[in-house]
Formats: sequence, structure tokens, C-alpha cells
Amino acid sequence: MQKSLKNSFLFVVLLAFIGCNTKNKEEHSAHESKDNVYYTCSMDPQVKEDKAGKCPICHMDLTPMKKEDSAPNEISLSDQQIQLGNITTQTILETKSNIEDTYTGVLTINQEKIKTISARAMGRIEKLFFKTEGVYVKKNEAVYQIYSEDIAIAKQDYYTAYKQLSMPGDFGKNAISMLNAAKQKLLFFGLSNAQIEGIKKTADVSPYTTFYSTYNGYVSEIRTTEGSYVMEGSPIIKLADLSSLWLETQVNVNYAQSLKIGQTAKVSFTDYPDKNTNGKIAFINPEINPDSRLLLIRMEVPNADLLLKPGMQTIARLTKSNIKGLFIPVDAVIREEKATYIWVEKRPGIFENVMVQTGVETNGMIEIISELDPNKKVVITGAYAINSEYKFRKGSDPMAGHDM
Repeated sequence: MQKSLKNSFLFVVLLAFIGCNTKNKEEHSAHESKDNVYYTCSMDPQVKEDKAGKCPICHMDLTPMKKEDSAPNEISLSDQQIQLGNITTQTILETKSNIEDTYTGVLTINQEKIKTISARAMGRIEKLFFKTEGVYVKKNEAVYQIYSEDIAIAKQDYYTAYKQLSMPGDFGKNAISMLNAAKQKLLFFGLSNAQIEGIKKTADVSPYTTFYSTYNGYVSEIRTTEGSYVMEGSPIIKLADLSSLWLETQVNVNYAQSLKIGQTAKVSFTDYPDKNTNGKIAFINPEINPDSRLLLIRMEVPNADLLLKPGMQTIARLTKSNIKGLFIPVDAVIREEKATYIWVEKRPGIFENVMVQTGVETNGMIEIISELDPNKKVVITGAYAINSEYKFRKGSDPMAGHDM
């Protein structure tokens, strides 16, 4: 009997020990599980709480999530998530590509083709024969009439010397040199030979002189008005030769690095879809625009038929052949306000983000200038799916903490 009681007591003690041990394990497991879980909102993933409840922003029920044990810039995905997210990777190797860059721009007047008609002497503008910008001026057409005492005096000296030619003796001989001197002065003032010869035919020398255009062109600017006094050299009007125009566009500094003066571009026009021509890069601004952070590129476009007009919208395409570089699909690059990065497969199921610098973009591909580990595969589809999952789980930007 005593032996039976002793065995019963030992059995009860064993059950109590097992029960306590199991309870401790369950409590430890529950405590461990609790420490490994946080609660977040599917609509506001930046919300992270230690216990269940409502989202303080949208008031939806918080969702329990398992805490990530991976590094801050890494995320682990299951095979099912990879399949559903259409996530594919590829080893990126340097390749040769023909790159066609497209630039939009506007046609402007070729400033090198602008001629300025200026006042040749001080005086008052009596008449302007062209008062509207855009009017075409032919060579030898009258442009303005000026009242100038300096020119009037020179005319009178020329007329007097001419009359003295017929006088006998030294008067006639001296008149020849006086006539030549007076003629040179009138030529300096801009009078033509025909105008100078006309002075000989009238005894009443006029103080008014009409000046004619020595160029063909369109009036691009009128710099004075009738009745205004002008100084010698003051601009009267400007004429633009539109047989050659400028195409101006602004490009990213990374794209401009591969452009060269004299490089040919195919140019098309929004207003004339069927018209195409070739333009040449004539100028690359060495200074970046501080506001837009872009570079001004200028191309020269022929316009022999004068069909093209300043202000027209244009598209310029420049092709570069056999360019070496690392190219990946544009959608594989995540572009955010302060960073540009890609996702790479660190090991099966584990992905990390890598900050990169990009170059030219063409035909749905973009150049990666930064060096990449050739042993790692780049995510070429599904990069945005990984990005969204990362933000949902960790409630932060993948680039948070990186040194920009």
C-alpha cells in the first residue's frame, strides 16, 4: 500500500512539472510572437503600432504584420509573391546600342542673319517707310528720311566744288580736290553714287536725305519713331534673313555630354507633319540654367523656301551609333524626388535597393552610368511591386537613411 501511494505521488509531481514547463513555453512563445509582430494600416503604411486597434489617420482596423529581420534596404519575398508581382531578374552586361534622342524645341530667328540699318549722321527722322514688324524689305527700297545739317553741309560743299570746276585758273584746279573730298564725305554718310550725282542737277540743295536698304529681309525690330532725334550710329530698324533659322531646345546635362558641334539631326514640325529636314548643332551653351538645371542647345535649320516661321514647335532626333553602356528597361528604375535607384536580387527571395546614376534614355531603355556588381541580377520587371511591398511592410522610403 505504501508503495502504491508513493508511485501516485510521483506521478502527480511529474504531471505538475510537465504542466508548468508547457505553460512556460507557451508564455515564452506568446511573448516572443508578440515581440515579433507589429500592427500597420494598409492605407497608411507609415503607421506602426505595438497592439491592435484603429488607424489614427483613416480609422481602419490595423493589420498584424511580422517584423522584418532583413537589413534596412532589403526585403524578402515568397515564391508566390514573386510570381504574383511578375518579378523577373536579369544579369546586365555592357552592350552596343544605336541611341536616338528626341528633343522638342522652338524655331527662332537666326541672330547671325540679322542686319541693322543705322543712322549715318546725327539728325531728325522725318519719315519711316516701314512701320510694321514682319514686313518684307527688298534691297534698294527706301527705309527712312532724315533731316541732318551735317549731311546738308556736305552736299552744299560738293555742289559748290562742282560749280567751281568751270572757273579759270587756280579756282578750277583747286575745285577738283575739293570735289573729291566732298564726295568722300558724302559716301561716308551713306549716300549712293546716284544720289551724289543728283546733287549736280539742282541748285537748291535739300537738307533732307533718304536712305535705302542694302539688304533683303523681314523687319524684326523698329528702334525709332518719326520725329525722333538720333545720334550717328543709332539703330533705325533691324532686318532678319529667314532663309536660315535656329532651333533652340534645352536638354539634361547628362544627355548633352554626348552631343557635338556639327552633329546632324533630323527635324520635323508640328505644323507640317509631312515636312522633314536636317539641322546641325551650332551651339552648346557651356552654362547650366540655374532654375531648370538644363543646357541650351541650338541647331541651324535651312529654310530656303521660307515655309518655316519663327515660333513653330519642332522635334529634333539625333542618332548615335554603337554606343557602349549598361541599358535596362525604363520601368526598372525607381525615380523619386531625392533619389534614383533599382532593385537587385541579393540571393534567392532577398532583394536590395541600389542607388544609381542614369544617362541617356531611348526606345524604352535607360543607361545606367553607375558601376553594378556583375554577379547580381537586376530586377527588370516588377520593381514597383517590390517598392510598394517594402513601403507597406516597413512604412518608410527605401532610400531613407542613404547619403544622397
